[in-house]
Amino acid sequence: MEYSQAEILQTVRMTEMEHLDVRTVTLGLSLRDCVRDTIAATADCVREKMERMAARLVPTVNEIGEEYGLRIANKRISITPVSLIAGNARTTEELLTLARAIDEAAKTVGVDFVGGYSALVHKGQTRAESVFLDSIPEALATTERMCSSLNVATTRAGINMDAVRRTGQLVKEMAERTSERGGLACAKFVCFANAVEDNPFMAGAFHGIGEPEAVINVGVSGPGVVNRAVRHAPAGTPLDEMAELIKKLSFKLARAGELIGREAARRLDIRFGIIDLSLAPTPVPGDSVAEIIEALGFERAGTHGTTAALALLTDAVKKGGAMASSAVGGMSGAFIPVSEDAAMIDAARVGALSLDKLEAWTSVCSVGIDMVAVPGATSAETIAAIIADEMAIGVMNNKTTAVRIIPVPGRNVGEMVEFGGLLGSAPIMAVNAFNSDAFIRRGGRIPAPIHSLRN
Repeated sequence: MEYSQAEILQTVRMTEMEHLDVRTVTLGLSLRDCVRDTIAATADCVREKMERMAARLVPTVNEIGEEYGLRIANKRISITPVSLIAGNARTTEELLTLARAIDEAAKTVGVDFVGGYSALVHKGQTRAESVFLDSIPEALATTERMCSSLNVATTRAGINMDAVRRTGQLVKEMAERTSERGGLACAKFVCFANAVEDNPFMAGAFHGIGEPEAVINVGVSGPGVVNRAVRHAPAGTPLDEMAELIKKLSFKLARAGELIGREAARRLDIRFGIIDLSLAPTPVPGDSVAEIIEALGFERAGTHGTTAALALLTDAVKKGGAMASSAVGGMSGAFIPVSEDAAMIDAARVGALSLDKLEAWTSVCSVGIDMVAVPGATSAETIAAIIADEMAIGVMNNKTTAVRIIPVPGRNVGEMVEFGGLLGSAPIMAVNAFNSDAFIRRGGRIPAPIHSLRN
């Protein structure tokens, strides 16, 4: 489909008035050819390849943004899950050498984040992957731009509860190592069920093993555009008509993102991959998924009925994206990161939005429990139990779910923690006071559900 002048002008108006931005242009990069006899040699090869392949990414994307009048908020890199190229590492010190090389390369080329310090352990883990997991807290605490993720469950494999338990411990270690920064390392780590291979959004991006050598993926975010349209719709408009309105807007947002992505791919001579159309909020007033939900007829996000509203929103966004492009991928839907959404923060502070309601929302949104701050005294077992619940929702519903949770050292329920920038600020939310320790300590694996047997 060709892009008309009217369509481009309409996109520019959305940019100027309604906070439309292209949230990220992400270079997906395979590092599988960087494996060498030693981790030090692998690190050198990784640094060289990242710096060579991404040398023109930032200036090219900035140039395109200026030409089209579109804000392109972030430039990022996603890489092959590092555990797959670091199999000969025997110590965490060796892995930290590789982590720092990745972070230094990201700094050199000027990207905001690099994702992929990751492992896929949904059915078990090797000895090398066990060492890799041990390295994650220190790696995230001592690097600036690097993000990490673990995939601990899939619908086909079930839930690796040993990995879930270890993840709870890792989250606590990350928080303690960055206690002076509010547990910031935890904001750079995500635990997944059914992780996707072409996600351009952080902190969970990695370049999957089914992906090509290099690819340009784009993440578009337009909650401000949708929020304004929903609020200006005639009072009492039926929900099916609101869904149609959101779908049409999502179509336009996806088209704008694909335009930028294909142009970036052309200029960089790299294959275009996917457009991820996700309503990802920011702390900017109006740029809020919670405000869209409230505009549909609720006093506060989190009250009864808001799960149904979020389902409507997510489905309409996906349908609009699918109508706009054959290259829709990533997760595409509605994100619900508490600290990054001003109205969600307010809802949590007044008690309208609880952790339990967030969990219910994750059954219909595009990701999961995201950027949630909890008391620093929350145990590793409780964190693991929260993760296990979320993994179960993903496995049973055959969808991607995730947890990015931050036990903030020294903070208690009702206090605020400031992360800064896009990460925003978060109220410390209450967790259930009753423990799940004995369940988590059983370990083992929760088998795949019967509906996974589809061959």
